Amino acid sequence: MNERTNQERPDTVSRKNGTDAPSSSETGDGQSVTDSVSEENRDERHGQTTCPECHGRLRRADDEVDAVCDDCGLVVSDATLDTNIKLYTPNGTGDQDSRVGPASTNLLHDKGLSTMIGWQNTDAKGNALSGEQRQQMRRLRRWDGRFRRRSSADRNLMHALGEINRMASALGVPDSTRETAGVIYRRALADGLVTGRAVESVATAALYAASRMDGVPRSTDEVSVVSRVEQIRVERAYRHVSRELGLEIAPTDPRSFIGRIASDVECTDATEREARRLAGIAVENGVHSGKHPVGIAAGALYAAAKQCDESLRQADIAHATDVSEMTIRNRYPEILAATETEDQQTQ
Repeated sequence: MNERTNQERPDTVSRKNGTDAPSSSETGDGQSVTDSVSEENRDERHGQTTCPECHGRLRRADDEVDAVCDDCGLVVSDATLDTNIKLYTPNGTGDQDSRVGPASTNLLHDKGLSTMIGWQNTDAKGNALSGEQRQQMRRLRRWDGRFRRRSSADRNLMHALGEINRMASALGVPDSTRETAGVIYRRALADGLVTGRAVESVATAALYAASRMDGVPRSTDEVSVVSRVEQIRVERAYRHVSRELGLEIAPTDPRSFIGRIASDVECTDATEREARRLAGIAVENGVHSGKHPVGIAAGALYAAAKQCDESLRQADIAHATDVSEMTIRNRYPEILAATETEDQQTQ
């Protein structure tokens, strides 16, 4: 409400935004006198004008959403929930309101947007269907399956995503990485990278790339064990997919494998921390260049066990990492040499 100076304060009603507001003149009891016409217009604009409890008069300011009863003090809000039922038709209702339902996922060929007819021969109440009804449901299931797999691309995608789910479950990969693998395979299929290659090899390559991109790397040896194709074919498919799709995949850090290896061999926390430090020094000095990251991690863990005076055999580490003992014996002296060089430079 706009205030006026004391020199030009008439006993009139000031206006704001085209609506009437109380004047600054007051009665003997100190309450401001308001214009009845302006209050009626304002209350009609805001909706309810009487209290639902005592049927008193509601008072509401121009910049407030809630109204307060002058008699009982009840607060009445206009921000109520919309309980109206909205009907959706195949042609739409004209609005863009979102519809409820499960979230879409890239792990299903139709992203989970289609329906599926169950195999229970019962109705909604659990009663058994008659023979004629069961025969009709079998026909509906058959045609439903045909429509869901009506193209070769849909069949290809169903098979590949099923393989990704199976391998991810065997490797213990989180759901977010599975989604990433599904997106990578969809891009490869859309760009025609699957043509001429086995579906399993491209699906395995997509899962391997997704695990590296999400920071939960799995070695090609681990992925090949759960895959149904040879390791060399997985590596070829991975190089082809990553090159054609332009995937930005950083080199695998050996430190990301130390946690799982330490858990498998049940070493102490001090040994694990020292192994991470040694692996970090090896990466900084370029010891890992051209070498398998799992071998670097295994060598760092063995070197850390020797420095921490923990009895840890090379055979146990080799069994947990699926690398040879010769690899461990070749890697840990290189890591210790890089550590000694680092210590000498810091002194």
